[in-house]
Parts: sequence; structure tokens; C-alpha cells
Amino acid sequence: MTAIVIAFFVTALLYASVGFGGGSTYTALLALAEVDYRILPLLSLSCNIVVVAGSSVRFARAGITPWRGALLLTGIAAPASFLGGLTPIGETTFLAILGASLVLTAGTLLLPSHAVPHAEPARIAKIMPVLAAPLGYLAGLVGIGGGIFLAPLLHLARWNGARAIAATASLFILVNSSFGLAGQLLKGGAGRFGAAVDLGLPLLVAVAIGGQIGSLFALKYLPQRWIRLGTAALTAWVGVRLLLNL
Repeated sequence: MTAIVIAFFVTALLYASVGFGGGSTYTALLALAEVDYRILPLLSLSCNIVVVAGSSVRFARAGITPWRGALLLTGIAAPASFLGGLTPIGETTFLAILGASLVLTAGTLLLPSHAVPHAEPARIAKIMPVLAAPLGYLAGLVGIGGGIFLAPLLHLARWNGARAIAATASLFILVNSSFGLAGQLLKGGAGRFGAAVDLGLPLLVAVAIGGQIGSLFALKYLPQRWIRLGTAALTAWVGVRLLLNL
């Protein structure tokens, strides 16, 4: 258990440093530790909420969040996330989707993370609301907040400035994780929730501390490019391990 707590702390620190929650990697680490796959989304979505809640509030208080666009994307994704949480899924399918998502996540971390200043939005920007729904569904289904996929797409589409996109991704993760968690709780019932609580408390403490350190201090000491590369390597390694174990 100590090793998992340390791994969660490091994951939260890394992901918070680049503006994400880390839900995909939390889920994968628990899967590799052979925790019951049915409670994995409960734990990872809860950890997501803990990590991104503070950054969402900071972005909002600083006036950075582009509310109109952010609420449109999250409003479309949230019901899909709830449905994803309610969807029954077998263990092999769950782990296959999770492993593939992790490999894709590693790829997204290598995409450009800064929008081009004063550039006109690309045509793909108009279909961002359409892409929000499947990302929300994936969030609820396997415990991924979805922001780590959304943010690179928004950058490529030149949807807004870099800080506004980071604020949007943070809100997206927070709302999707909350709705996905609600669906998972309804699907699993009190027994599964109790099992998650028994295992989850030290993990929530670890990600709360790691997330705060990552969001407030890590970027002052390490270049963001190094952190993104390290996070991508960790995510890819865990994803490939999962796929090879199927």
C-alpha cells in the first residue's frame, strides 16, 4: 500500500504541474496492483476532483476561465460522463480501453501546449462541442477526466489562449469527474462505495498534497517540457504494461 500511495503522490504532482488530474494513471496503477476493477473509477475520479478543484477555483478567481465556451463544452460532456459511469463493462474490455487511453494520453502530452498568439481559430474549433460528448463518456466509463485529451485539441484548433485552455480543461475534468462519479456510485451501490472508502482515504491525502505541490511549486524548479516528457513516459509505460497483461 505504501508504494501505491507514493505512486499516487508522484502522479498527482506531475499531472498538476501540467494542468491535469491524473485519473487515467491512478486507474492504471490500481489495475496493475490487482485492485478490483469495479472500484477503480470511483477512486480515480475522486482523486481527479481533489487535484483539479483547487486549480479550477484559482483560474476562476483570477478571471481566466472563458465561461461561455467552457460551460458549453462541460455542459455537453457532463451527461455523457454520467451515462459512462452507469454503463456496465467487463474487466477485459475495461482494461483494454484503459490501456489504449493511456497510450493515447502519452501522445497528447507530446503535442503542442501553447496556442499561437493572435491566430485565427482553425475550422476544427467549430466541432469541439461534438467531441466533448465522447470524452465525457470515456471519463465516466473508466475514470479519466477527459481534459488531457481536450486541451491538445483546443490548442491545435487555436480555440483560445493557453491559460484559457488550461482553465477550461481543469473545469472540464472537475465536472466530468463529478458526474462520472455519481454514475459509478449509482451503478455500484453501497457495498462498492464502502470498499472504495476503505482503500481510498490515504490515496486522497497523497494526491491532495502532491497536487498542491505540483500546481504551486514544481514549475518553478523544473522546465514544463521536462515534466511533460516525464509524465508521458510514465503514462506510456503503465498503458503498455496493461495491454501486455491482457
